[in-house]
Amino acid sequence: MFDLEGYGILSLFLVAFAVNLLPFTSPSNLFIAFNFALLTPVQPLAVGFLVASAASAAKLLHYYVVFFLRSAMGASRRASLERLGSALGRWSLLAVVVAAVTPIPDDPVILPLGLLKYSPLKLALGYFAGKMAVASVGGYLGKVGVAVFQPLVGGTALMAVSLALTVAAAVVLVKVNPEELLRRLKRPPAGRGEKA
Repeated sequence: MFDLEGYGILSLFLVAFAVNLLPFTSPSNLFIAFNFALLTPVQPLAVGFLVASAASAAKLLHYYVVFFLRSAMGASRRASLERLGSALGRWSLLAVVVAAVTPIPDDPVILPLGLLKYSPLKLALGYFAGKMAVASVGGYLGKVGVAVFQPLVGGTALMAVSLALTVAAAVVLVKVNPEELLRRLKRPPAGRGEKA
């Protein structure tokens, strides 16, 4: 007989892998884990593990593409990158974990490490650890969402709300420039501070 939960797990892995293949624009893995946990009976830690595995596999593919393109560089450029890599060496793993945990794009960290011939094992383990933390939180939040909202709105409405929130979050992540937003928040509104 067809195993729906098993198919769902494969679907989660493939969706998370495909989304993480998109350079610089992929939505947060927290949202992917949240939605999957919201809509399926898969346990939150299993959701976190699958999302982290898929994200790590996709980023390793990015790493290896850049790693092999490195040979097309000139010898002097390679030597300068190797010097830079040795200077950054002990902080590289921390940078990978921070990029995996935070919503900042991770490709600006992953791609230079491929050029620098950084250890793919360290990269994979650091990235996996960060994504496992984020995706597990998303999985648990999804299960809380089911417990809170499903009795109120039902399964179909919950799916629609989940999809709408994911699309809205993806649009915000792609369209909002965090530096410009911070500048606007720091700037006083026009007309304030003047006498009435």
